[in-house]
Amino acid sequence: MIPLFHDFTDATVLVVGGGPVGARKARRFAREAQVYVVSPDFGDADFGDAERIRAAPDPVDVPGWLERHDPALVVAATDDETVNDAVVDAARDRGVLVNRADRAGSRDPGSVVVPATVEDPPVTVAIGTGGTAPALSKYLRQELEDALAGAGEMATLLAELRAELKAREVDPERRRQVVTDVVNTSSVWTALRTGTTNHRQVIDDVLAEERLGGESR
Repeated sequence: MIPLFHDFTDATVLVVGGGPVGARKARRFAREAQVYVVSPDFGDADFGDAERIRAAPDPVDVPGWLERHDPALVVAATDDETVNDAVVDAARDRGVLVNRADRAGSRDPGSVVVPATVEDPPVTVAIGTGGTAPALSKYLRQELEDALAGAGEMATLLAELRAELKAREVDPERRRQVVTDVVNTSSVWTALRTGTTNHRQVIDDVLAEERLGGESR
């Protein structure tokens, strides 16, 4: 499998199954997508902003649910293997991506795995084990949480710094060197993580140094 990031803004995701797994998937996708959860019962209180539809899809009804909602992704999250099989078959017939929550390891063409993630927006690190070891994904996610602290602020800093250096017509090679120097400076990371400075202050300091350096060259 090849990892990709997919923007689900304004897309539809259909979750079939209202247990804890279905709820977790619904919460995850409802951050961006319009999510519908179809289930006869809902075993979790929190489905995020997903819309819950109380129904018990029979395998023969599954294609109709996909037809009505036209999802970009469908999640098979029931405890009934025949229903999950029907979800996968219907998704394949329509060319829709499918995430099957009751299978680990081998994957069918067109299937997707929802990885464990560590986030410090706009930075996201995804961890996947091919569906073979969820416990390992969870462990690695916890290990990476501290390492990622400050990465979001650093990403914002670098994006704005690159834009300002370009606006000042700094040579491309020099721009790359300045940005590389910043991202490799441990004191900048420490300052961002502890809140003793912010990305705007760092940019102003770098630009001031660059101006002085340019004047001396």
